[in-house]
Amino acid sequence: MRWFSFAGEKLDMAADQALAYRWRNGSLQPITFPSHGRLDELLGIERQKNELLANTRQFVTGRPANHALLTGSRGTGKSSLVKALLGEFSDQGLRLVEVHPHDLTDLPDVVAPLRERAERFVLYVDDFSVAQNDPALAALKAALDGGIEEPPDNVLIYATSNRRHLMPEFRSENEEFKFVDGELHPGESSEDKIALSERFGLWLSFPPFNQEMYLELVRLHLKRLGHAAWDEATEKASLRWALARASRSGRVAHQFARSWAGQAGS
Repeated sequence: MRWFSFAGEKLDMAADQALAYRWRNGSLQPITFPSHGRLDELLGIERQKNELLANTRQFVTGRPANHALLTGSRGTGKSSLVKALLGEFSDQGLRLVEVHPHDLTDLPDVVAPLRERAERFVLYVDDFSVAQNDPALAALKAALDGGIEEPPDNVLIYATSNRRHLMPEFRSENEEFKFVDGELHPGESSEDKIALSERFGLWLSFPPFNQEMYLELVRLHLKRLGHAAWDEATEKASLRWALARASRSGRVAHQFARSWAGQAGS
């Protein structure tokens, strides 16, 4: 029986065979039933999908690759895309480690037991944002840019955020902008935020879906649920559903499809 140290603890290495883990209460905990969707179900984000796939393919084959930041509108597939990578590359040694944003101060402890492993680990930080003086900010900067400790070659960070620069944007920061020799320069607060986001070598933006793409997603999800019929009543109902939620996102399309197909007895 193999054993492996997780932050100073020894665990039965049934955990050694896990495809995904979460960092919780100071230890890596194996996830028995990891969520990994299908890449072909993610529509409207082909460019983002291809770029993240290429970066991850480089990573799992031992070539240089970048930390990735996925930002944009909610429900557009950022988190789903990261989780879908597991189904695409797990047989090549890819593993996911979910780290809550508040636990980023533990990054040295998270990474330590992974360094000598043969697998390739993506630290998945979902819905990430930090305040100006959050301790997680310094920990993330060190992990991305490298502190005094050499970063491991088999670990990358993929973060998703609804905030373009990861931190709140305040009205007062606009007042810091100034013109120097005819050029507009951001203030110190804005510079700090841009500097943090630029530490990610791959930066992917996810714009909101238009109505046409939303309806296409609804049709796809209905088909997957065994309810391929499409008529004017279905279309109108799906648009009312989106209007009530003030969002035409992939998540909203999936929720409508589940409700509609369920009511139809599919």
